[in-house]
Amino acid sequence: MDWIQAIVLGLVQGLTEFLPISSSAHVSIVGQLLFDGRDPGAAFTAVTQLGTETAVLVYFRKDIWRIIVAWIGSLTGKVERSDPDARMGWLVIVGSIPIVVLGLLFQDAIDTSLRNLWITVAMLAGVGIVLLVADRIGARNTKELRELTWRDGIVLGLAQAAALIPGVSRSGATISAGLFLGYNREAATRYAFLLAIPAVFGSGLYKLKDIGGDASAAWGPTILATVLAFVVGYAVIAWLLRYISTHNFTVFVWYRLGLAAVVAVLIMTGVLAA
Repeated sequence: MDWIQAIVLGLVQGLTEFLPISSSAHVSIVGQLLFDGRDPGAAFTAVTQLGTETAVLVYFRKDIWRIIVAWIGSLTGKVERSDPDARMGWLVIVGSIPIVVLGLLFQDAIDTSLRNLWITVAMLAGVGIVLLVADRIGARNTKELRELTWRDGIVLGLAQAAALIPGVSRSGATISAGLFLGYNREAATRYAFLLAIPAVFGSGLYKLKDIGGDASAAWGPTILATVLAFVVGYAVIAWLLRYISTHNFTVFVWYRLGLAAVVAVLIMTGVLAA
């Protein structure tokens, strides 16, 4: 991987991580186009996500700090565990368990067979349809994050775990589940951001050991891509939260379906290797 490729992939990661269109799919597809058919790899994808997730920490720093303080208070008895912020801390922890367990159990498949582009095509289209249905059903939802229950937290955690498959989209799966459970678009989106923090940092830090192990993911370009992903990701968070306050997710559904069709054609014509 050269520096120009790292810049492009960093921009792609930052632009797509928080939109319900699957950043891992985009990095894989664009990476193959840039690298003569070679996938930049799961390690590169996981590590650059540290940049976008750091953007979440910075953007939601006040909310995250409040949640952490309340959660610690609930451990010492100074704050009731029923407190919304303390409960949110526990729900993020519990909701992160499915993706951690499944990520470790299926690590080899995630790094290899599940990165097959035909699977990505199927997930782009399939989850796109799920998001469309969820958005229509949830158009008039009114539930806020403070109403999040333990059952809902576990369900949302299971939905997030589906994003281990490229093409699903962590935010797309979690937002869809949130809409089906009755939460409004902003609440579902905000929780998707918060829930991703432990999983993404855990995955990225775990994969640090693999960076530099092959020619396509050297340390220098990976760091550059991660920094760019942070800057662009921060801007995308601010834009998306404003956008969904007055718009639905239909544009992302059509984008997913269109991208699935384009990738399928590129595979069948030999431009991309599945």
